[in-house]
Amino acid sequence: MDDQHPVAGGPCRHLEHLATILDSVADGVFTVDQQMRITWFNRAAEEITGFSREEALGQSCCEIFRSNICFTHCPVREALASGEDVVNRQVDILDRDNREIPISVSASVLRDAEGNPVGGVETFRDLSQIEALKREVEGRYTFQDMVSRDPRMRQLFDILPDVAVSDATVLLQGESGTGKELFARALHDLSPRREGPLVVVNCGALPEPLLEAEIFGAKRGAYTGSVEDRSGRLEQAEGGTLFLDEIGDLPLALQVKLLRVLENREYQPLGARRPRRADVRFVAATHRDLEEMVADGSFRRDLFFRINVVNLKIPPLRERPEDIPLLLDVALDRFNRAYGKRIGGFSPEALEFLLNHDYSGNVRELFNLVERAVILCRDTTIGAESLPSRRERPQDSTEPALVGRRPTVEQLQQLLRRHRGNKTAVARELGINRTTLWRWLKEDSP
Repeated sequence: MDDQHPVAGGPCRHLEHLATILDSVADGVFTVDQQMRITWFNRAAEEITGFSREEALGQSCCEIFRSNICFTHCPVREALASGEDVVNRQVDILDRDNREIPISVSASVLRDAEGNPVGGVETFRDLSQIEALKREVEGRYTFQDMVSRDPRMRQLFDILPDVAVSDATVLLQGESGTGKELFARALHDLSPRREGPLVVVNCGALPEPLLEAEIFGAKRGAYTGSVEDRSGRLEQAEGGTLFLDEIGDLPLALQVKLLRVLENREYQPLGARRPRRADVRFVAATHRDLEEMVADGSFRRDLFFRINVVNLKIPPLRERPEDIPLLLDVALDRFNRAYGKRIGGFSPEALEFLLNHDYSGNVRELFNLVERAVILCRDTTIGAESLPSRRERPQDSTEPALVGRRPTVEQLQQLLRRHRGNKTAVARELGINRTTLWRWLKEDSP
């Protein structure tokens, strides 16, 4: 009988031993019955939530955890409905003092000795310290609305305040999508002109006659359809900053007029009799090689020297891959807020794709990919199914080194064949205007 006594007391001792183990682990653990009432609550669960075991037992789990997903994507209900485990889902709960606590949750079906489901079990880990560290890291590498670990970008961040307080003209050079407008905005916001307007002109967006009126303004009757005085961007930017985006697309005739403004701080609206003074700070940007354009005669040398007082070159994203994880976090946070979602992160497959993508469109392309994924994602983790399939990914995009540069004859012919002779499409892909393309084709013809 003595030999059998331990066996008789075994299940009780086993449960006590299990309780001791569960109270010793750092993760919160609780179980619920099929009515979602809490049947077990370990010590870590008490510490994380602030509720004692006595207060939690018998209560509906949603009354204790008050999570943002209790009534929509409850992990325990999902595990009970599907029979499959839910792993590492990031959610927010409110503790006893109504403080928001980020946690990582895993849930499984709880079964009896015969394998029948009798409830659910959930483990959860407090992510507060991890989130605080993440914010600290992001804060350390954030400048204005930009974020980077790259030494070259950090160097640009360091000198930007000194450049901003001057009134010197700044030329921002970098591929499309690298964030030139963010740099222009930072220069304005850090400058003594911050109380004035920041006015943006895209020099490649309008034909020459409209662009001239857009920049310099026009008097009534200056051209057909001009029925009233029209203020130009120069006038609108008075006391502030004028950002000339894609200045490499500015036609030669307007380059002469802009040069006069930079030299004399004077400009003349279309149809006006007298010039006006311009109290404006100029920032220009381009993805094209202006020195090469000066050499081939498509950009004025004197204007180039006038705008090239301070030259800031922004490296493309493919040369700073260490920035991709930071940018993914920033983009996910932005679009979660924009679309009212609570997506916690990316699956390993999605993260592998995003970390190894070539990003020919740079930061803009990365943000576009994340925005699309957030819109399509119906879970709390972005999976590979929310990202472009192989068929959707561009196969023959122009090499980034070719954008804004003169291609060889063979490369031009290849582009023409790919676009079926559409010269406008070829010019757009090369980042040049049609006039430049026509000149190149004429020079290359026998």
